[in-house]
Amino acid sequence: MDVVSEKIPSLSDDANYCTMHNLLIKQQQAFMADPVVNFDIRADRIDRVIELLVKNQKPLMEATSEDFGNRSQHQAQMADIMSTINALKYSKKHLNDWMYAQKRKVSFPLNLFGAKARVEYQPKGVVGNISTWNFPIHVAFSPLAGIFAAGNRCMMKLSELTPETSALTQELIDQYFDETELVAINGGPEVGSQFAALPFDHLLFTGSTQIGKHILHAAADNLTPVTLELGGKSPVIIGRETNLTLAANKIINGKAMNMGQVCLSPDYCFVPKENLYTLITAIKTRFKALFPTVYDNPDYTSVINDKHYHRIQSCIDDARQKGADVVDLSESTVGSSDTKNRIPLHLVINPSDDMRVMQEELFGPILCIKTYKHIEETTAYINANARPLALYYFGDNKHEERYILDNTISGGVAINDVMTHVSCEDLPFGGIGNSGMGCYHGHDGFKTFSHPKAVYRQSRVNFMELAGMIPPYGDKCKKQLDKLTDNR
Repeated sequence: MDVVSEKIPSLSDDANYCTMHNLLIKQQQAFMADPVVNFDIRADRIDRVIELLVKNQKPLMEATSEDFGNRSQHQAQMADIMSTINALKYSKKHLNDWMYAQKRKVSFPLNLFGAKARVEYQPKGVVGNISTWNFPIHVAFSPLAGIFAAGNRCMMKLSELTPETSALTQELIDQYFDETELVAINGGPEVGSQFAALPFDHLLFTGSTQIGKHILHAAADNLTPVTLELGGKSPVIIGRETNLTLAANKIINGKAMNMGQVCLSPDYCFVPKENLYTLITAIKTRFKALFPTVYDNPDYTSVINDKHYHRIQSCIDDARQKGADVVDLSESTVGSSDTKNRIPLHLVINPSDDMRVMQEELFGPILCIKTYKHIEETTAYINANARPLALYYFGDNKHEERYILDNTISGGVAINDVMTHVSCEDLPFGGIGNSGMGCYHGHDGFKTFSHPKAVYRQSRVNFMELAGMIPPYGDKCKKQLDKLTDNR
């Protein structure tokens, strides 16, 4: 998503920036006028998001299909509508518990004299959310489960690559929310750049690693806390003790979602050398079962636009030119080939590191397959590259599973499946390093968008004076300090 240009433009006289800045000021002033946001207000805002989605899901899903050229309406309902509603309902269900102050322990000897400590979770104020195009409804609305649960207000920057969905989203938000609660902004890369430079109380960005770097630069001048949900190359490791058909089915099930245009999509897959062709056969069988046809199939989602279509095609061509064995899985399907921007799933077998398919996040219908002899080869390769957003392991060997968990670092892990961990609202979702910074979802989202304020209540006993720890210092103070610093 091209939301931030190479350089942050001058903002002082820009009309778009001034309009957005004025909206931010309105939201911040409204927040400070009523900073104690009770349960009813938070729940009402969440309920209105749910109502917006439930009542308008059909036109929203149709808009995404219009933006993509063709997008599976069943997948749109699952991944954009249902998953977002589930996240919102989960937050509302647990909100009352999350809002309570948490008691904390007071260290010795202050605890002997009645001192008490607690953490109160306070709204930060106004959160900016820069959304993306691949799940334009989910990525815009699902963070509100944490943002509204924490008592904040929100400004959204919607993706310019899904103009129909973004226009409808803005229209619906205007119907359901006052602009001091929630407002949507549309515009191109320059608007996105200016949006990132606003002095938010917190900023959430979902998109590419490269653009994430610009987001950090834009937010730095305001010292805005930033949560980055990025992508990268998420690997799959298939152990020797696993059912290859089951693994192939689940990998292709995941790859079929949005046809690989997912930050969590399996990017490359390790398989024992002796099992390579068994896996390829199982993948072919599964793909044909899911998609008997490609080009005239309403369940087969198109690549978002011409730019990404040509990017993916050029990655496939590059692999072929450099000698890779490339398998076009549409060879076993039928149907016309005149539907715009549909690319059949391609397998690239044992690609070399100089190929673009191993240098770039694929974000489309390509799956690379690499063979290995020893499991240590897989972790060594993963650790030699940027830390992935997700890692997937298929196998029934507990020792091997533990080895992989202990010897790799990734945003999250799913065992014997791909991508489904993101649907568990009680787990944090986020990357590490090039794949992201910070996390949200469920309780972790509530905490991300809250300020954990430390509150300490001292007893009436003046401990410092009682212990002789105020000037003029003397032997009493020395004895107390020696006692407190003795490790015996």
